[in-house]
Amino acid sequence: MSAIEQAQTRDVHVESLTPLVPPDSLRSELPLTESAGRTIVESRATIPAILEGRDRRLLVVVGPCSIHDTGAALDYAERLALLREKLNDSLYIVMRTYFEKPRTTIGWKGLINDPHLDGSFDMETGLRRARKLLIDVAGMGLPTATEILDPITPQYIDDALDWAAIGARTTESQTHRQIASGLSMTVGYKNSTTGSLEVAINAMHSAREPHAFLGIDGSGRTSLVRTTGNPWGHVILRGGRDKPNYDPGNVAEAVEALKAAGVSPGVMVDCSHANSGKKYERQEVVWNSVVEQKADGNHDLIGVMLESNIEEGNQALGGDPEDLRYGVSITDACIGWEKTEHLLTDAAEHLQV
Repeated sequence: MSAIEQAQTRDVHVESLTPLVPPDSLRSELPLTESAGRTIVESRATIPAILEGRDRRLLVVVGPCSIHDTGAALDYAERLALLREKLNDSLYIVMRTYFEKPRTTIGWKGLINDPHLDGSFDMETGLRRARKLLIDVAGMGLPTATEILDPITPQYIDDALDWAAIGARTTESQTHRQIASGLSMTVGYKNSTTGSLEVAINAMHSAREPHAFLGIDGSGRTSLVRTTGNPWGHVILRGGRDKPNYDPGNVAEAVEALKAAGVSPGVMVDCSHANSGKKYERQEVVWNSVVEQKADGNHDLIGVMLESNIEEGNQALGGDPEDLRYGVSITDACIGWEKTEHLLTDAAEHLQV
C-alpha cells in the first residue's frame, strides 16, 4: 500500500497522539503513605461488612459532584474528616472524589481530562493531581469514592480508592462491567437513566464473573487482562426519566428483585439526579426518607449518596478560571457545608446502633 493510500485509511480524524507517564511510574512518584494505606485496607474490609449486614452503620458517600479545585477539595475533606470522627458510631462516611464526568452532549469532562479548566487537556497533570488528592485524603483517615468512566484511568488510581460507582450511562456497557470485575473494591451499579433496575442487576451478575479483555499493564503496554470477578457489588437507586425511586415502595421492590436474581439485596439511594428532580435543595427530602426507612429497621438499605460542597449551588465554567467562586460546583448544584453537617449529624442521632 502506498503512503498516500495509507494516509487515507488510518487516523483520518486523529490530530495527534501524546504518550503519557506509565501507571507504574506515577505510582512510584506518588506512592501510598502508610497512613493512607491503613485507611484503604480498613475501609475495603468495612464496606463489604456493611453490605452483608455484619456492620449496621449507614454507608454515606458524600462530597462534591466533581472535583475541579484540589485546594477546596482538601478544605472540604478536612471538615468531613473531623465530622466523621464524631459520627462514626452510626455513619460510615466516605468522601465523594469524582474526577471524570460523563456528559450528555459536550462539556467539561473532569479534573483528569482537563485540570486547568481551559481546554488544554493536560491529562498527565490531571492524573497526578487526582492521585495526590486521593492519597492526601486517605492520609486524614477519610475513605474515598469515585465513578469509573475511562477504562485506562483505574491503572493510575485504583489502589488509592475505597469504593467505586458505575454510572447510569455506563452500567449497561460491557467494557465497564469487565473493568468492575477486576476492581479491588466494592462497586455500586446505578439503575439506568430510564429507571431500569434490570440493567444494574445484569451488571452485577456480569461483574461477579471472570473476564478477559484488552487493557494496559503498569508499564502502559497493551495487555490481555484476566480477572477473577468481583463479589462485592450493590445497586444504586437514582431515579429515572424524572421519576424518583427512593420511597419505601420502590426500595422494597428493588430488594425483592435483587433477591429473586440471586445478587446482593443491599441498596444505596442517590439523593440527587432524578430522585431530587435535579433540584439540589430536594436532596434533603430524599435524605430524610432514607434515614427514616433505615431507622424503621430496613437493613437492606445500606447506603446513601449526597452531592455536597463548601458552598451551595453551582456556577458556569466560562472565561477565566481564576474568576470562579471558591467551593462552588462547576457541574451539578450541591448543598452547602452547613446543610451537610446538619443532615449528617441529625441522621447519626436517629441511627444510633
